[in-house]
Amino acid sequence: MSLEIPAELGAVHFVGIGGAGMSGIARLFLAAGVTVTGSDRTDSKTAEKLRALGATVHVGHDAANLGDADTLVVTSALWPDNPELVLAQQRGLPVLHRSQALAWLVNRRRLISVAGAHGKTTSTGMIVTALLGLGAEPSFVNGGVISALGTSSAWGDGELFVLEADESDGSFLLYDTAVALITNVDPDHLDHYGSVEAVEDAFVSFADEASELVVISSDDAGALRVGSRLTASRVLSFGFASSADVRLHSVVATGNVAFAVDYLGETYSGSLQVPGIHNALNAAGAFAVLVGLGFEPAAALDALAPFDGTGRRFELHDTVRGVSVYDDYAHHPTEVDAALTAARTVVGEGRIIAVHQPHLYSRTQLLAGEFAETLERTADFTVVLDVCGAREDPVPGVTGETVSSRFADSSHVAYIADWQEAADFTASIARPGDFVVTLGCGDVNLIVPQLLASLAVTPAAAPAAAAPAANPAAAVPGATAPAAELGRDA
Repeated sequence: MSLEIPAELGAVHFVGIGGAGMSGIARLFLAAGVTVTGSDRTDSKTAEKLRALGATVHVGHDAANLGDADTLVVTSALWPDNPELVLAQQRGLPVLHRSQALAWLVNRRRLISVAGAHGKTTSTGMIVTALLGLGAEPSFVNGGVISALGTSSAWGDGELFVLEADESDGSFLLYDTAVALITNVDPDHLDHYGSVEAVEDAFVSFADEASELVVISSDDAGALRVGSRLTASRVLSFGFASSADVRLHSVVATGNVAFAVDYLGETYSGSLQVPGIHNALNAAGAFAVLVGLGFEPAAALDALAPFDGTGRRFELHDTVRGVSVYDDYAHHPTEVDAALTAARTVVGEGRIIAVHQPHLYSRTQLLAGEFAETLERTADFTVVLDVCGAREDPVPGVTGETVSSRFADSSHVAYIADWQEAADFTASIARPGDFVVTLGCGDVNLIVPQLLASLAVTPAAAPAAAAPAANPAAAVPGATAPAAELGRDA
């Protein structure tokens, strides 16, 4: 990547333009009048929408796609031998990480940056939803599509810009942030930082560089350590802790979540169109940002109420023969816990069947035991796929079985590497009322059509009480654990 961001970028080419984050940035460049081209592995509705806005989008990666571009924009996941990257380097073009390209746009606005290991996409969506309801007309870029808006980014007429700021590679330090929200600080992305201390040092720098306000969790251990080191002049804490400036309480998480917050001696009640205690906590952080900006508390909570989720965050795709298929971006044990705990509040008498795709060999190797414990505790049964390596080379011996083998009770899990076999097996054990939830930040969402198709042609499983004692996984090549019955019937 270039060390400096040029004053002018000229025509910009995006490698991986179809991704949620990259497509959002590309839309903003188009709105700013910049010539945009790009490429991605496959065609998509996102690519079609970008073409309709004026972008040239190629399918597949080829040096010829670069055309007459003046600047290349890439992500951390890009392989160094990508032909478009190689040609750009040979030509001496500026090669910017997507965060650098975004900084070129956003540093001219009053910036709200949302960072944290978990919850930042949802929190960003909540803040955007509320600001629109309050008439602030913000610009924004989110890591996922805001469901009610049908987009992950937009250029607004107001002075505020809301940004999901990526801490995974330190790029959140590029932005001239006015208001910083830190949802939590977990020891993730150690492949970049090397140590927990380095992760926390980065968050301290991010927060202390905020010119107006820092909003930070009062409950998360990592956030508390970061908070104790801050020199920022104005800090608002949020959470369940009695010491929180915005104290969350009275949470009702059966179905869509309702809650109350105490702020400056007054109590305010709120609700959302999504389930889960974790979403009440996200809303408390968003509320703290809004009141910190000067919005009236009751109006801020009212403006948060219409929020109904973001893409790939407990997103319902369809229901076939009574089985509902959801997709969630959860790729860390904490996120899996939050997603499936929320699912439990709305599944009723049904069961939860998780389809988990581990992400990154390093994370899988480090956290296999935590993933297994969390999945076994929160799902009734788990189908584990193989690892999505993304930017990493394979690590010998690290596969989906690295997770499945750590289950205490092997009857609650099956490792099935082949996706069609995994979809067929999942359909064979699902019955009306169950939720199937795909989990992962790789491409596991692409198995959803296979799951729906398999459900459509596979008879419903018998109730557990009448289920045969035989092992149904035995007929599935690649399944490595028995699954005669799904435990924990509600």
